[in-house]
Amino acid sequence: MLTDEEGRLHTYADLDCESAKYANALLGLGLKPGDRVSVQIEKSVENLWLYLATLRAGLVFHPLNTAYSEQEMAYFLENAEPALVICDPRKEHGYRALRNELGISHLLTLDSCGGGSFAGLAAGQANQFDTVSRKSDDLAVLLYSSGTTGRPKGIMLTHENLRSNAAVLVEQWGFVAEDVLLHCLPIFHVHGLFVALHCVLMSGASMEWLPGFDREKVRERLPKCTVMMGVPTYYTRLLADPDFDRAECSSMRLFISGSAPLLEETFNTFSARTGHIILERYGMSETGMNSANPMQGERRAGTVGFPLPGTEIRICSANHEPVAEHDIGEIEVRGPNVFAGYWRMPEKTREDFTDDGWFVTGDQGRIDEQGYLAIVGRSKDMVITGGLNVYPKEVESLLNGMEGVAESAVFGVPDDDFGEAVVAAVVPEKGFRLDPDGVRLELAEQIAKFKVPKRIQLVESLPRNTMGKVQKNLLRDGWT
Repeated sequence: MLTDEEGRLHTYADLDCESAKYANALLGLGLKPGDRVSVQIEKSVENLWLYLATLRAGLVFHPLNTAYSEQEMAYFLENAEPALVICDPRKEHGYRALRNELGISHLLTLDSCGGGSFAGLAAGQANQFDTVSRKSDDLAVLLYSSGTTGRPKGIMLTHENLRSNAAVLVEQWGFVAEDVLLHCLPIFHVHGLFVALHCVLMSGASMEWLPGFDREKVRERLPKCTVMMGVPTYYTRLLADPDFDRAECSSMRLFISGSAPLLEETFNTFSARTGHIILERYGMSETGMNSANPMQGERRAGTVGFPLPGTEIRICSANHEPVAEHDIGEIEVRGPNVFAGYWRMPEKTREDFTDDGWFVTGDQGRIDEQGYLAIVGRSKDMVITGGLNVYPKEVESLLNGMEGVAESAVFGVPDDDFGEAVVAAVVPEKGFRLDPDGVRLELAEQIAKFKVPKRIQLVESLPRNTMGKVQKNLLRDGWT
């Protein structure tokens, strides 16, 4: 089933036994169905066991980016109110204060080698477990995605959300037991945790399992694989090696790209170099996968294909009226893949759903005469860097609170490696001398590294329209 970085084989029988031990350990702590289990640990096989054990025990899995700072974690834990937090042993000391402050019942550890207090607790458990029965609309996973206001929102995904989307993808992408997926994505994210893992598990396929993207290790494993899923950055980094060519891809049947826009240049260069046409698809944390270019038929550069079976997509005006063919509008989605709502935010849930049940994605798109969907922008102003989402308002709020900063504007600019790079224009207070590098260092103590602007440019003022709104398009166009 799974071959790890050291070449060790983990079978489906191992998966069943180890996740059973983990599930017994979870319930042995007194956790009840519906309790949240917050997890901030490195990618590992044991992390996978933990995810499956949480679902088997009827609990709610709450994965968190390993780059999140302690300050960020405080909000997530206060909002999610987990019964158990599992962290890397190196972060346990910082979590103890949070546990006491927030009244969290249990704090345990699990490291990337399978060690830690939770692993010790699970080691003595029985290797059989009767899965706790849950309804299809019961909560399975809680994900957090910051909004444009900077306040993170808890995305409630049900068992049916996960099951239905996985079943469609297995069928659409032709997954069979003989497939081998090259898995080098993080598993705190929809792409690596749900799209990749669920396709494998539901089809009985196998995985070559890497802790992250390492170009040489990926090239070494590719000849053993049939499918690879990645963000555009993975493909640009492979192409950056002049020795990478079709010989290494001879066993492959499918390359899939998502989580960020794939540049047409990357699409065309990859095809010319390898003979493989990347399949680009479109999804969100709130919906799983919505659309994909076809397995059979033209995969069109600059598009994300057609709606997946069971998923409806429409392009609408601001008042939710369908626009004319080819016109740009708001992308709205409806289907069994769409989340149940925002955790403890009923007003926000109502705001993002229409009266007839369509989810308003915040993405702008258009559909051509052949039905291909193209994403043309993001009305919510999100930056996607290396497949990870950065919401400018969150970073701007921190910048504007710093000594010597009058105001700021955070936005994305094209980047050959990451697709988009986070940058910031900052207006210093009159008479104050700001050091851009010092500002970046101060930010790095408060937020995850991928959110910190790669460059900060000091400006005298921010361009505004007649309504006083900052014109980030002018800043972006004039960025040097």
